[in-house]
Amino acid sequence: MMLRINDIAPDFEANTTLGKLEFHSFLGNSWGLLFSHPKDFTPVCTTELGYMAKIEDEFKSRNCKLIGLSVDSIEDHIQWKKDIEETQDASVNYPLIADQDLRIAKLYNMLPADESNDVERTALTNATVRSIFLIDPEKKIRMMLTYPMTTGRNFNEILRVLDSIQLSTKKKVATPANWNQNDDVIIIPAVSDEEAKELFGDFKKIKSYLRYTKLD
Repeated sequence: MMLRINDIAPDFEANTTLGKLEFHSFLGNSWGLLFSHPKDFTPVCTTELGYMAKIEDEFKSRNCKLIGLSVDSIEDHIQWKKDIEETQDASVNYPLIADQDLRIAKLYNMLPADESNDVERTALTNATVRSIFLIDPEKKIRMMLTYPMTTGRNFNEILRVLDSIQLSTKKKVATPANWNQNDDVIIIPAVSDEEAKELFGDFKKIKSYLRYTKLD
């Protein structure tokens, strides 16, 4: 089954560096960010895991839990974490899922269902296991993004997306291109001018469908 925005994120049990967990139970009433890696001891992913460790508190402050996945064993993950701490000056305290059998990568459509793990796999054969899934407290997928192996992911952008989605979940607004916190927002078209006046007070009307306002 191909996953789409607003689908329920597939649940699973997995072994992680913090022990066995059941994904939906792990998330509880929090938002969640599942981000995957094609192989341990790869250079780009090493920098990504280290950077995420450094900004984990930013996600915690937004009630969002981090969980990583890589197509290798727990033993390899533990050794890799030591390399990350040495080279990136950061300790990975969020769980890393071991997905040697490719079960979760397939469950999340990152690899074909008939992909075999009978042979020695490389980062190249797992290249599509480079996805991010942002999941809300109702366990719905709110954002999906896949990067090539050669391009490090911009996790500040993921924080920006999380801020935007959390805001638009609470209020009848959307965020324009390149929006950041405290910038003007767009009033969604489903809101009439009269309702917009009640909800937001002053707003700037450019077109009938394009109205800006500033939130307190």
